[in-house]
Amino acid sequence: MSDFDPEKFEDKYVHYFPQLQRAYKNAFETMNDEFDSTLIHGIDQQILNESEPFYEDGDFVVELPKNPGERLTAVVVDDDKLDAVLERYIDEIEAELHRVFGVEA
Repeated sequence: MSDFDPEKFEDKYVHYFPQLQRAYKNAFETMNDEFDSTLIHGIDQQILNESEPFYEDGDFVVELPKNPGERLTAVVVDDDKLDAVLERYIDEIEAELHRVFGVEA
């Protein structure tokens, strides 16, 4: 856990890069244990690699790139399943950001 400063989070890759890596890695490990690893790896490498975490109004949010389903080419999955797994993955990342930074949700 670190001393979190919301203003420093605006330049997060300078001030909080190791913590961001830890949160994303923890979320990946949780998701990889619960879901098909091929799907989780595909989401991680083709969608989340372009995601952007923000801290807004006391909460962490993860913004996805446009058209995330179109980015996923490493695995075939129907849209409903992808949407559900992706939503769960984002929830997990946001929860990990709260945990790693010691900020209550």
